[in-house]
Amino acid sequence: MAYLAIIVIYSLAQIALGVWVARRVKGSRDFFVAGRALGPGLLFATLLAANIGAGSTIGASGLGYRDGLAAVWWVGSAGLGSLVLALWVGPRIRRVAAEHDLRTAGDFLEWRYDRRVRATVSALLWVGTVAILGGQLVGIAWILNVVVGLPKIAGCALGAVVVTVYFGAGGFKSSAVVNVVQLTVKLVGFVIALPLVLAVVAVEIDELLAVAAAGRRGIDEIDLRAALPDPGMWNPWHNGSSGWIYLFMLAPNFIISPGLLQKVYGARDDRTVRIGVGLNAVALLLYALIPTLLGMSARVLHPDLPARDLSLPYLFMHDLPFWVGGLGLAAVFSAEVSAADAVLFMLATSLSQDLYKRFINPAATDAQVLRVARGASVFGGGAAIVVAFFSKSVIDALSLFYTLLAVSFFVPVVAGLYSRRARAIDALAAVGGGVLMVAVAIAQHGAVPSGIVSLYGLAGAFVAFGVAVFFIRSHA
Repeated sequence: MAYLAIIVIYSLAQIALGVWVARRVKGSRDFFVAGRALGPGLLFATLLAANIGAGSTIGASGLGYRDGLAAVWWVGSAGLGSLVLALWVGPRIRRVAAEHDLRTAGDFLEWRYDRRVRATVSALLWVGTVAILGGQLVGIAWILNVVVGLPKIAGCALGAVVVTVYFGAGGFKSSAVVNVVQLTVKLVGFVIALPLVLAVVAVEIDELLAVAAAGRRGIDEIDLRAALPDPGMWNPWHNGSSGWIYLFMLAPNFIISPGLLQKVYGARDDRTVRIGVGLNAVALLLYALIPTLLGMSARVLHPDLPARDLSLPYLFMHDLPFWVGGLGLAAVFSAEVSAADAVLFMLATSLSQDLYKRFINPAATDAQVLRVARGASVFGGGAAIVVAFFSKSVIDALSLFYTLLAVSFFVPVVAGLYSRRARAIDALAAVGGGVLMVAVAIAQHGAVPSGIVSLYGLAGAFVAFGVAVFFIRSHA
């Protein structure tokens, strides 16, 4: 119960801080883009806090448990994509957003193309966003299940309440400040936990080898194989379904993710974007090895876990001193909650701005838009609970979102920024071609999207875009 007390107290503190900051939210501009006043430090903190979530902790350690070192590409791909955002896409789209008072990715798509593109891509975004929010809630549920045996649905509901309350109160302005606290807890927790876990693993393996060498009974070949993973676990390029192929699923998303772009909109200038997003990219590349090694360690210490997503909670609960385990669990909980608020931000602002303000009530006042954004937060949290309940693992839920986002957003956003020739029909063709190829690839390779499926989808989007540009235009 002591672990539960730590998480409950920490949750209440996050809610209190978010509500306190919300007192300074004066309108939808503060709620959506934090007044476009974020400096490099705050932008770095809110981006990294959003990027180190369920997929980068529970999910990545689960992949490390199953596939070994190749799982490093899950977070590493996010870091590489973030470098592109920092150096090229981010500064450029921030300038456009500031000049035209754009507040969502949908605003950009309509400004650059037309309302058809905005509506089409936003609809796909809503589906994918609910999926990724469900993935974050699955991560929270695993923690609470291990700590106190809380049923999955109850854990998902508790996580949704925490995120919805503090984000719904103050939007981006609240979450940016809360993210600083969350990021601090994450970094301290993982930095302290990793060397201690590795030390426990080293002792465990030494003891098994010593007993086996002495010829004592109770240690057989099966025990040693469990303690010393097969050579494929040390392959950094590919093992199982993990490896460099994640680049095609994840890197594009960290270049054009609507949630990340909206955080970039909140930066005060281009220098802030380059520094804040760049530091986030470097931090992700350095962090990528941590959950992978923790997952591999859990395979040595707990080779018979019923689910790979339990690897990280089990390590903190059973293999570390109480104070380190408590800090580690708080770090993982921070990761899930901070990423969840980033996704809720994306969903709430898109529903209120791209749907309500643009299509349902164009004459809506600022106060009305703000009320709808807060209501959309509650709706998103409820829908994500349903998705989380039916998702088998964190990666299952996140993969669907990342695949949809990559194939529907990447080509329209990048072409819109760097090509004056791109038209609405070209963007729509890219979206249609990408989604169609994803459906074909899933039919061939299985129901759960993978890097291969994303590769097919991106190829379909580029080909469809090219055909529209060069064929449809020439016959127009």
